[in-house]
Amino acid sequence: MRIGLTGGASSPDKLVDQAVRAEADGFHALWYASTVLGDPLVAMALAGRATCAIELGTAVLQTYPCHPLLQANRVGSVSAAMGRPGFTLGIGPSHAPLVRDVYGMSYDHPGRSTEEYVRILAGLLRGETVDFDGEDWTTHGAGRSVPPPHPVPVLVSAMSPRLLRVAGQYADGTVLWMASAKAIETHVAPRIRAATAAAARPEPRIVAGLPVAVHDDAAEARAAVAATSGVYAGMSNYQRILDIGGSAGPADAAVVGDEKAVRAQLHGLFDSGATDLWAAIVPVGDDKAASARRTRALLGELAAAN
Repeated sequence: MRIGLTGGASSPDKLVDQAVRAEADGFHALWYASTVLGDPLVAMALAGRATCAIELGTAVLQTYPCHPLLQANRVGSVSAAMGRPGFTLGIGPSHAPLVRDVYGMSYDHPGRSTEEYVRILAGLLRGETVDFDGEDWTTHGAGRSVPPPHPVPVLVSAMSPRLLRVAGQYADGTVLWMASAKAIETHVAPRIRAATAAAARPEPRIVAGLPVAVHDDAAEARAAVAATSGVYAGMSNYQRILDIGGSAGPADAAVVGDEKAVRAQLHGLFDSGATDLWAAIVPVGDDKAASARRTRALLGELAAAN
């Protein structure tokens, strides 16, 4: 039961301190959004130098604004600066409201764009010379790529059948957000495992990102999740995976309840096919700090036991 937490802080020093503490507490990973500190990669490199084994992953960096050759070289720089294995690259096409409305870029073919992107990027990170002319991305990388000094797994934010195939065929697995145990068991795991088998690749990682709150009043906990989830409204990619999992919204997909209930739900999540949990701790009630400590304590107990 590999358990990681959401990574992030208000300064590079605090982010490093967070990683040191998470490693000391037995957590297996920290997962950083693309918006952490504007761009998390430099701070992640610093955190990697200050720790020994904890995995530091992006969840996720957006594909559209960054050419895959540039992305590969950024990743190589982080891996070299960390000075050890443990950096994992999670990438994804993001969402139309951001790509189209904020960046002013086309979002007409996210599946095709991401497939081409992953094929190029994964090859470059393996140290291959990539010559690829696609409809969305072109790369002629001879002499322009610096392979990372340590292996860098690639995870794709994959929820559609096409991207689950891409994640299994070309990458090392998927990093999910808001996919419940039902969604993983019935939709995610069968598709990505079929793709890895067809490509004769190792079993894929399935990193399940979900809000988690240990609290005696489950309804109050779900209300706290709902209050922090407004940013996902109108994002059709998330709504589809919620629908597949039988969840009306993020609050329904969240893992909430007392210690016994949350432990049981997490065991069910791993039984469904998840290989990792990325837990986004949601504080509940008047004493937010005490609530977060209670949830972290249970997650740390489970992490240390595995």
